[in-house]
Amino acid sequence: MTQTSENVTWLTQEAYNKLKEELEYLTGPARTEISAKIAAAREEGDLRENGGYHAAKEEQGKQELRVRQLTQLLESAKVGEAPAANGAVAPGMVVTIAFDGDEDDTMTFLLASREYASSDIETYSPQSPLGSGVIGHKVGEDAQYELPNGKPASVRILKAEPYEG
Repeated sequence: MTQTSENVTWLTQEAYNKLKEELEYLTGPARTEISAKIAAAREEGDLRENGGYHAAKEEQGKQELRVRQLTQLLESAKVGEAPAANGAVAPGMVVTIAFDGDEDDTMTFLLASREYASSDIETYSPQSPLGSGVIGHKVGEDAQYELPNGKPASVRILKAEPYEG
């Protein structure tokens, strides 16, 4: 469902199809629309003072960046199933941790790349310090990761279940 350290992105078939659809739209109809906006703005005259032209060019740049991101993501994608519910933390799972072993200070998050970020649950990338620190650990185990200030932190894995979103 998401990226691993080998730079392979695991996607469900549904997620792959959705991203492929977005790419096809951006490289087809969206490119045609932005080209028409740029051409129309160009016909208005002096490009140095043409806000519509500059806005359209900026929009085009953002679209092309997203096209490159999607192309790269889909080229490295492997379509497969969500991780097994075997108690080990893996990308595509909802993980509940306790900070420093304190069962009252907990956090639940989705371990996934930002393409899967959801409004109903916080998402951490498998490449993030916390994400890479908990991957592979089983429920009940302690995991270490490095805080932004360089200090080590410890968490206990309380739950790890496949994401059903």
